[in-house]
Amino acid sequence: MKTAAVIRFEVPQTLAGLGISPNLIKDLALKVLFLNGEMSLADLASRMCVSLSVIDAIFQFFRREQLCDVKGMTRGVHVIALSGLGKERASAAMARNSYSGPAPVSLGDYTERVRAQSIERSVVRPEDLARAFADLVLDDDLVTRLGTAVISGTSIFLYGPSGTGKTTLAHRIPAIYGDSILVPHAIEVDHQIIAVYDPGVHQAVDHHFDGASDRRWVVCERPRVITGGELSAEMLDLQFNRVSRFFTAPPQLKANNGVLVVDDFGRQRMRPEELLNRWMMPLDRRTDFLTLSGGKKFEVPFDVLVIFATNIDPRTLADEAFLRRIPNKVGVSYATLEQFATIFQRECAGRGLFCDLQVGNYLAEVITKEMRQPLAPCHARDIVNQIFWSAAYCGSEPRLTRDTLRKACQSYFLPVTPP
Repeated sequence: MKTAAVIRFEVPQTLAGLGISPNLIKDLALKVLFLNGEMSLADLASRMCVSLSVIDAIFQFFRREQLCDVKGMTRGVHVIALSGLGKERASAAMARNSYSGPAPVSLGDYTERVRAQSIERSVVRPEDLARAFADLVLDDDLVTRLGTAVISGTSIFLYGPSGTGKTTLAHRIPAIYGDSILVPHAIEVDHQIIAVYDPGVHQAVDHHFDGASDRRWVVCERPRVITGGELSAEMLDLQFNRVSRFFTAPPQLKANNGVLVVDDFGRQRMRPEELLNRWMMPLDRRTDFLTLSGGKKFEVPFDVLVIFATNIDPRTLADEAFLRRIPNKVGVSYATLEQFATIFQRECAGRGLFCDLQVGNYLAEVITKEMRQPLAPCHARDIVNQIFWSAAYCGSEPRLTRDTLRKACQSYFLPVTPP
């Protein structure tokens, strides 16, 4: 059961304590003021996620340089707006990059934090897997092998025939973890800003904030990034937006301290060997190298549990050197008769269809003997879908009978003998 997190990370009280370029933070304050007009120093501090003492130092600088005008006081702090000169400076800063979010953290602080909350240090117990896979029908041996692979925090080849539930398992694995981590809104590298926090990837959790935490970091569940056939070589490096002129982190950086699923591995836009060669060193040494638009390379942590899910034999996708760097190979096979019947019963119950064990056994017999197909777990859901679609077309209530099951199978499977 996940609980609210109480995480403290010391709040820097000076510009130097932020660990990033003072000019960058001053430019950020100019841009925020430029976009928002009059703001109190407290509101500016809140918007930039820095302490009031840092904003006060920036305010004193703006005052000396005649970049702002004082408009009044509220709740004991100044209300300011940019002067004409300040607006000129802000426009120049916007031209360099239009990032106006929370202040970034330094690459050094980011690296230290990722190492401290490494996924390899996360405690995983059998009850965590039982909770994550509670509604799935799995062999005890498979669950044990998955738990052993997950606790390694390294990488997994999840392989087996199509329809056996590999994607479902891969998507559920992040739910195993019950702890929280810190993810920065952005990182500064060589005066460049890289946006990291992504609400589509990072699930923020409720946490107690008492003013003692650095709000440049967001308390999140361990991230889950899922890629599929759309993955290309270009996506694995920093993404530079030529309009906003700042970078967005690639999938593996967003997934740090969490799980990265490469679904349907072997069917990406890049050849398997390209991806494997790109990640040969990161998987081995747990570090990656990214490149800024000017050509400068820098090192970042690669603290990711990578799951390669595929229905292709891994030996045809990678050579022995790479397979050695993926220490966990977990095969997923077809369901047994008992498992399939249970899966079908659960699927029917979830859709409001009455189903007894005999109906599940009959369907399994039609699939294996008449359709000559193995019992893939996905068949249970797909056959129920066929029954619902047929009933909707006929304007009747969906019912499980031998006739509706056979017709559903005939619509779903290709005939044994081509017509």
